[in-house]
Amino acid sequence: MARITTAERVSREASDNFVFQRSLLAYHYAAEIISGDVLEIGTGTGYGVEIIAPQCDKFVTVDKFLDPSVALLPNVEQLQMSVPPIAFKDESFDYVVSFQVIEHIKNDVEFVREVARVLRPGGKFIVSTPNAPMSLTRNPWHIREYNAEELKNLISTSFKSVTAAGVVGNEKVMDYYEKNREGVKRITRFDILDLQHRLPRQLLQIPYDILNRINRRRLLKKNTELTTSIQMTDYSVSNNTEQSFDLLFVAEKL
Repeated sequence: MARITTAERVSREASDNFVFQRSLLAYHYAAEIISGDVLEIGTGTGYGVEIIAPQCDKFVTVDKFLDPSVALLPNVEQLQMSVPPIAFKDESFDYVVSFQVIEHIKNDVEFVREVARVLRPGGKFIVSTPNAPMSLTRNPWHIREYNAEELKNLISTSFKSVTAAGVVGNEKVMDYYEKNREGVKRITRFDILDLQHRLPRQLLQIPYDILNRINRRRLLKKNTELTTSIQMTDYSVSNNTEQSFDLLFVAEKL
C-alpha cells in the first residue's frame, strides 16, 4: 500500500527543520542505549534507520505504510504492519523504539501491553510523543496527547520501571517556537466558535494539514536564517518534562 503524503509525517523539507532536528535527537539518544535485536514501530520516512541500524545486530522496522526511501541496510528488515497487535512472538526483541506514534494509537493500553510482550526480560521500550502542554493548537491527526504524568501512568500499566525525560530547546529554538505561536494565533483567530475542539477530528485533518504547511512555509520565508539554522544540537534531553516539546521515556521490562 502506498503511503500518504502529509505534513504530519516529518520530512527533510526546510520548513520542517524545527521538527526534523528535534526528531533526530530521539534517534541519537536511543542509539546510545540499544543493542541486540531492535524493533521500531512507526518508521515514517525512515530518517532514523541509518542512526539505529549500525548499533544493533538486527533492526526490524514496521509501519502502516511502506516508504521506498527507507535505507535497507544488511541488518534491516522493513515490514508493513498496523498495530496493535504486534505480530511477533513473545520475547522477540531486546529493545523497542517508537517515536511520535503512540498519540495515533486508539488502544494505547493494548499497544503498551504488546510492546512489553515482545520484549525480552531486561529489555527496554524507548518512546517519544508530543508534550500536550506545549502544543499550540489541536492536532486532529492525534487521537490524544499526553502530559508527563499521563504518559507515565499509561506505560506503568505494563512496565514497573519508567524513566521520564523530555526534549527541550535553547533560545534559538524558543525564538522559532514563539514565532510559530504567533502564526498559529493569526490562523485560529478566525475560529470564533472553537470548531477545532468541537468538530470530529477526522473532519479537521485535511484543513489542519493544509494550514499547518502554509504556516510552516510562511515562517520559513519570513525567518529563513532562523528556520534553517536550527540544528539537532540546539535541543537536549532534560528532566524538565513540563517545558519539553516531546516526552522521551525509557521503560524497562523487569
